[in-house]
Amino acid sequence: MDIVIIGAGLAAAKTAATLREKGHDGSITVVGEEPHAPYERPPLSKDLLQGESSLEDALVQDAAWYEENDVRLVTGARAERIDTAEHRVHLEGGEALTYDKLVLATGATPRSLDLPGADHALRLRRVEDAEAMRSAFEDAESVVIVGAGWIGLEAAAAARAAGLRTTVLEHSDVPLEKALGRDMGEHFARLHRGHDVDLRTGVSVGAVTGDGPFAVTIGGDVLETDLVVVAVGAAPATELAEAAGILVDDGVMTDEHLVTSDPDVLAIGDVARSFNPTLGTALRVEHWDNASRQGELAAKVLLGEDAAYDWLPFFFTDQYDLGMEYVGHGSGDDETVVRGDQASGEFIAFWLDGDRVTAGMNVNVWDVNDDIRALVGRTVERERLVDPDVPLAEVAGGSKG
Repeated sequence: MDIVIIGAGLAAAKTAATLREKGHDGSITVVGEEPHAPYERPPLSKDLLQGESSLEDALVQDAAWYEENDVRLVTGARAERIDTAEHRVHLEGGEALTYDKLVLATGATPRSLDLPGADHALRLRRVEDAEAMRSAFEDAESVVIVGAGWIGLEAAAAARAAGLRTTVLEHSDVPLEKALGRDMGEHFARLHRGHDVDLRTGVSVGAVTGDGPFAVTIGGDVLETDLVVVAVGAAPATELAEAAGILVDDGVMTDEHLVTSDPDVLAIGDVARSFNPTLGTALRVEHWDNASRQGELAAKVLLGEDAAYDWLPFFFTDQYDLGMEYVGHGSGDDETVVRGDQASGEFIAFWLDGDRVTAGMNVNVWDVNDDIRALVGRTVERERLVDPDVPLAEVAGGSKG
């Protein structure tokens, strides 16, 4: 069985590694547009952006691993077209790769602002973006960041660590409200304002003028700044799949086995919107844990194992002195309850739909994620859930499924 993987990020690397670990002896070809071996992206907005790590630290495997394990790694190459009838992937430059099974791991592309001058702003998706931003931080005194999602807030923390006057502009009234709800969104707002970030919410950018220094227009106000960073989310890179006639709807649609509408094509990582039988819905998750797990799952499915996408989403962030882990699939509309003293900066938050736990988040409290995971999806007694004197393992053990 000849396997071609389009995309060369964490999900692709995990697929290739798991295939070899499980004894697959057919050909494996990994095709990526970037000139690097596959690397992990979380450091781009964290350690690497702050100059505390390098690309080599972020590599999933070093470049020699691919040759040693007989995996063909084609870097700096763009897949132009998929011919599903002939089972071929056509690359820019004319080469055609024949496959028995194809894995789409094309990731996502940063969204841009449809505004005059926005093309001069910095964005963060690839290692070159992080290196350029880090270098720009060294030479600048001020930055305006458009977007207060995870990337925008992590970039703000890095900017403050570099000593820049930092302004963050967010369209919503509360940062992260859609993901975390108002209460926890306000916690992150206080965190950044406490580190002298000028966080402005409920605002819209009208224009970005100049090419350094810049003028950013917000209503009748104009902000002068050395740098502009745009962090307004990412769109799944579905163009190849759509052109090939594969079903797309806010991502490449798959079943619980990561198989698309074409039985010989799988999709994984940021580009995939996959059915999760545990949650009973299709999810598209843009986080490290999902990319890693889906890469491993894809390999198992390709080798004929009866494995499914049945885990709960997980993600983490580090901002200033805050470290956080989140597990589950809560909604910003869910009720939030807190275990511990939120003002101390060390607490656990839970999202509830009625008395059923939909998600949990530990903030500067460690070695509890497994216990939180065990609670998600269960109906619990609220008094015990928020009582720090009741061990979480006992709350989980006494809850109803």
